[in-house]
Amino acid sequence: MLNCKNFSKICKKYDFTFFTGVPDSTYKSWMKFLNKKNTDLTNIIAVNECEATAICTGYHLSTGKIGVLYMQNDGFGKTVNPLTSLCNPEVYSIPILLMIGWRGKPGKKDAPQHDMMGRILTDLLDILKIPYEILSSDIKKVDSTLKKAKNYMNKNSKPFAIIVKKGIFEEMKSEKQNDTDLMTREDALKTIMKKLDGNEIIVSTTGKTSRELFEYRTEKKEGFEHDFYNIGAMGCAQSIALGIALQKKDKKVFIFDGDGSVLMQMGSLATTGHYSPKNFYHIIFDNRAHDSTGGQPSSSDSVDFVKVALSCNYKFGKTVKNKEELEKTLQNLKNKKGPALVVINVKKGARKELGRPTMVPIEHKKNFMKYLVDSK
Repeated sequence: MLNCKNFSKICKKYDFTFFTGVPDSTYKSWMKFLNKKNTDLTNIIAVNECEATAICTGYHLSTGKIGVLYMQNDGFGKTVNPLTSLCNPEVYSIPILLMIGWRGKPGKKDAPQHDMMGRILTDLLDILKIPYEILSSDIKKVDSTLKKAKNYMNKNSKPFAIIVKKGIFEEMKSEKQNDTDLMTREDALKTIMKKLDGNEIIVSTTGKTSRELFEYRTEKKEGFEHDFYNIGAMGCAQSIALGIALQKKDKKVFIFDGDGSVLMQMGSLATTGHYSPKNFYHIIFDNRAHDSTGGQPSSSDSVDFVKVALSCNYKFGKTVKNKEELEKTLQNLKNKKGPALVVINVKKGARKELGRPTMVPIEHKKNFMKYLVDSK
C-alpha cells in the first residue's frame, strides 16, 4: 500500500503542492494527511468540484504552477462544464492534475448511485481528451506517473488525470474528537422523528443521514413511503424537497440535510426563499465535516446558516446544541410557517455497524410516488 508521506514527497518533487477539491472515501487517508498542518502542502477546502476547478485555474494564472483537484468520480461530472468551457485548450488552456477516486469500478460491488459513473469514467475522460493513468501502490510507478503527468501538462497546457482505486493508501488513525458534549446525528434524528406527526414527507441527504433514517424506520417497523433517500447527487436534497413542497402544499415537507451538502449548493437557499413555500422545513445536521467520506472538515465552522437563510427570505431560523433546545424548537416549529430552518450542532461520526438502505432505488421511487399521489 502507498504511504501518504512517501506520496507527498513525490508530489513535492514535481511541484504538486497546491490541492483543492471535495474529499472521497477512496483515499480518505490522503485527505487526513493533507489536513495536517506540517505537510508543506496547501489544501483549500472547496464546497463543490466546479468551484475547485476554478480555484485551480486562479492558482495557475497567478503562479504559472499546476494545482491538484481531488474528487470522487461522481463529482467529476460537475467539472465537465469548467473543463470544457474554461480550461479547454480552445479557450484558456489551463493545466490541472485531476485526482479522481474510482467508486463503482466495474467488478467491484458498490452503492447503486456509483455504478454508472464507475462504468463510464474512463470513457468520459477519453471523450474529454484528458489522458489518465491509474495510480499504483508501487512508489516507483507513482514517481513515473507524476513525472509523466507533469511533462504532459508542461508541454501541452492541458489537464491530466490520475485515477485512485480503493485500498491504495495506507490507513491513518483518526484524530480524537473534542465535541463529546454534543448529540450524535442519529440521536438528533430520532428526537425529531418522535416529535413529528407521522404524516410529513421527508427528503434526506446523501450519505449516512439517509442510512440512519432508513434504519430508524426499520427498527420501528414503519413503512418507507414517506421518505425519499437522496442517495446520490450530493447537495440536491433541498431542491428535490422544494419541487415536492411546491406541488404538495397541504403536506409538511422536511429536509434532513448536512452542512457539506448545503454548502455544495448554497444558492438553493435563495431559490427556496424566493418561492417561499409555507410547508418547507429545513433541518441541517452540522458536524463541520464530510462524514460519509471519512470525516474530513467542511467549511461550515465559518458559516452562519441561519443568517444566510434569513437573508434569503426564510421566515424562521434557529441553531440548537443539545436535546432540550432541539425539543423546544421542534415544538415551536409546529406553529411556524416556512421556509423554516433548524441547524443542529452534532458530533462527527456514526455507528460502525450502520447499514445501507436495502430497497432497490427504483422500487422505492415507485412506492414514494404512489404515496404522494394517494395523499391528495
